[in-house]
Amino acid sequence: MQHFYDGQVKRYITQVIRLMSNFSWANSAGVTKQIPVMYGDMTRQVASIIKENSENKLISVPRMSVYITGLDIDRNRTSDSSFVSKVNIRERAFDVDGNEYLNMEGKNYTVERLMPTPYQMTLNVDIWTSNTDQKLQILEQILMLFNPSLEIQTTDNYIDWTSLSVVNLDRVEFSNRTIPVVTESEIDVATLNFSTPIWISPPAKVKRLGIITNIITNIFNEDTGTIDLDLGLGNDFTFQENTTIGDGDEAPTVDKGVFPNVGDGELNIETTREIDSNGTRITWSNTYQDYGIYVLNNAAQIVKDNATGKVNWRSIISAYPGTYIAGVSQIRLQSQEASSSVIGYITIDSQDETILNINWDTDTLPSNTVIEGPARNANSWTTIDYIIDPLRWNPQERLAPGLRLLMLDNIGANINTDGADGWKNLDNSDFVADENDIVEWDGSRWHIVFDASENENEIIYTSNLNTGIQYKWGAAGWAKSYEGEYSGGTWMLYLDN
Repeated sequence: MQHFYDGQVKRYITQVIRLMSNFSWANSAGVTKQIPVMYGDMTRQVASIIKENSENKLISVPRMSVYITGLDIDRNRTSDSSFVSKVNIRERAFDVDGNEYLNMEGKNYTVERLMPTPYQMTLNVDIWTSNTDQKLQILEQILMLFNPSLEIQTTDNYIDWTSLSVVNLDRVEFSNRTIPVVTESEIDVATLNFSTPIWISPPAKVKRLGIITNIITNIFNEDTGTIDLDLGLGNDFTFQENTTIGDGDEAPTVDKGVFPNVGDGELNIETTREIDSNGTRITWSNTYQDYGIYVLNNAAQIVKDNATGKVNWRSIISAYPGTYIAGVSQIRLQSQEASSSVIGYITIDSQDETILNINWDTDTLPSNTVIEGPARNANSWTTIDYIIDPLRWNPQERLAPGLRLLMLDNIGANINTDGADGWKNLDNSDFVADENDIVEWDGSRWHIVFDASENENEIIYTSNLNTGIQYKWGAAGWAKSYEGEYSGGTWMLYLDN
């Protein structure tokens, strides 16, 4: 990891010090003096300078010191760590010579803000005084401001989504002295305990708009699709498409091209489409290195030697006829149970070319399975409302006839005498369901509309209305419908028209 330091915690401390600044006290003669504020954990060198290199020198009072007492991650504010927010910024052109802005567009940027990490910072403010009157003057000025918090702003950058925070006054310790008051020290310290939620942000990515800053290309003597991969697999590189029509009558092979000089043997990339007697079934055979792919969320990686991250997608794409167009070229996936392919539009990841980013065409996803229910509208039998953990989610907040939920854990047990109140039926009976079940509320009681234990070998599709994501039930459990490992022959690239 490259070194970076932006002084983020330091800025929060600085803002708290500013909050404590500009307070004053009046002496017996009525003369007001400003109270100095310093950061509490001084180095030995700074402390020596303040004492003027003498142990007999006392620190003047009154004064205030600020210091951190705790810095803990705030799990209540954690969010999706992979989230990226993009902001397009367009500046107005500035004339340096004339020292004025022009009526034309200047520099343009795209700023990619990465999700910051939340922390809870606690601080103490010590008020050093020599008598009670000083202390009361200072406390009265400070305490009336916190009711119970003040807002702070660490930067004036309008795209900094972490610039605003609050400082909360949690506790006041009036004195550090004990009763009876000892005479060894003439200085009394009152302590104010503060807490503030803060964010620690990673560096943002700043890119210029409309200007090519980096060109990534492969340079070969051969035409596209004729790259010498030195695979040791043959003298010819062939790409063929065989089409089977009707009840098995095979149409003539259409030779898409023969490209010489690929290794010492023969390398075939073959696509075979077979349509069954119903005219709906399509299967593929892809023998290019017999590579499989692993799809997770919106990304795919080549599987080689049972591992991912070893093969660069650009080398694969360069071997295919056609021209790769980011966001236009396609990947198509074929599963055994689906009658059509899932299509996604591909872009090679600019940071890691072993990753292929995919924008899925949701219209090509398999059709959802009809799961009948007692109260849900028949038009919604193919969907669920939420995916929930029943041990942490209270259904009473969204209870309505037809509410359908996918369970991530078990709820209830037959041996229970009194189960969770939030999951009771209206007749006060307990509801029992298992992990991976789909349940539905009919207005008075819960029903299991999909029993996972009785459908272990079934293929079920359903969509989450809350997120729009389609899920698939199979031997491995519930997963996004397009996720998983695809062996050679079950996926294909389509580079251009």
